[in-house]
Amino acid sequence: MAHLQFQHPKKSPVTNRQNFRAWTGMAMLVVLAVVGLSCSRKPTQAQAGKAKAFSAPPLMVATAAAQKGDIGIYVNALGVVTPRNTVSVKSRVDGQLVKVNYQEGQLIHAGDALVEIDPAPYQAALLQAEGQFARDSALLENAHLDLDRYKEAFAKNAIPRQLLDTQLATVHQYDGTVKLDQGQMDNARVQLGYCSITAPISGRVGLRLVDAGNIVHASDANPLVVITELQPIAIIFSVAEDYLPQIQKQLLAGKKLTVDAFDRAQTRKIAAGVLETLDNQIDTTTGTIRLKAIFANEDGALFPNQFVNARLLVNTLHDATLMPNAAIQRNAQGAFVYLLKPDQTVAMQSITVGTTDGNVSAVEAIEPGVVVAADNFSRLTDGAAVQLRPTATNEMSRGTASATNRTEAVTGATKKYGRKNNPQ
Repeated sequence: MAHLQFQHPKKSPVTNRQNFRAWTGMAMLVVLAVVGLSCSRKPTQAQAGKAKAFSAPPLMVATAAAQKGDIGIYVNALGVVTPRNTVSVKSRVDGQLVKVNYQEGQLIHAGDALVEIDPAPYQAALLQAEGQFARDSALLENAHLDLDRYKEAFAKNAIPRQLLDTQLATVHQYDGTVKLDQGQMDNARVQLGYCSITAPISGRVGLRLVDAGNIVHASDANPLVVITELQPIAIIFSVAEDYLPQIQKQLLAGKKLTVDAFDRAQTRKIAAGVLETLDNQIDTTTGTIRLKAIFANEDGALFPNQFVNARLLVNTLHDATLMPNAAIQRNAQGAFVYLLKPDQTVAMQSITVGTTDGNVSAVEAIEPGVVVAADNFSRLTDGAAVQLRPTATNEMSRGTASATNRTEAVTGATKKYGRKNNPQ
């Protein structure tokens, strides 16, 4: 009997190679996945460490705090210093100028002698008028005596009525002549007085316009001297008509509005005065109204025709929130500040800026006591980390402490090693 032998079927070489390649591919995919995962994690950790190592330090900033206080509402305008009185002194008589008694630029008082004109012709005219007055006065006296005689004679019917009336008319004629002589004599005295010219007001004289020896006339166009009053002095400035209701309201309430005069750069206060009055009409070409302020000018800081910046205090705001102008920033949306938060970061806060006085402004939308950044605005952003800049006082304290420590260290070293280094 024949035996049957079972044989396993043999796998083909092609199938074996395919299986090997499949397993090899799967192994490579697993290896690549593990390597990729590890690589993706390592750069993230490295970048995090690098970012941590190179993160920007907090910005150093100075700070300012909002405070509650009073601030004035001002109207600024360009003004011209104008003397209250300016006198061009001229001669009222003709003659030769014999003496000039003032110095150029001298401060004089009312009644001081300025110039003198030769009085000789006017003294002679006065003497002639006095002689004429004396002669006519004697004639008048004689006419009165004759009138008394005619009255006695007429009472006795010794003369006719016509002679008495004629003598009475003669008395009246001489009386008029004497009055005429009196007027001529007074006029001669006045003309003689004009030969000595005195200052009509107190002030400062200008440069000399005529010298002694010249012939002056009453009809001359040029004055002998110009006197300008300096104390007090006025400033005339123009403001927009929109401010007129506010100014009138204060004036009608009886308040004296103060006016400060500043230099061209508005950095130095020159003088302080009060508003005296305003013009009676608005200039239709400019829409402004002129105002006049008076200044004592005791130090002579204001000079005639000087241009100054006038600042009129119209009203005062009380208990307003004040912020330094250096801390206020502006962008397209308006004004804002960087508020300092407890976590040492800053946050943008929009504000409304009101009136400004010098280096501070009245603001709204923040409370008094709020601390804001005051510098380094070119690098600040909303939410940026900041560090407070040490003040000059702290720096000086630190420097003093350091110097003290160094001194103590040197002193200790001297005590410790001084004897060893000293040969004695």
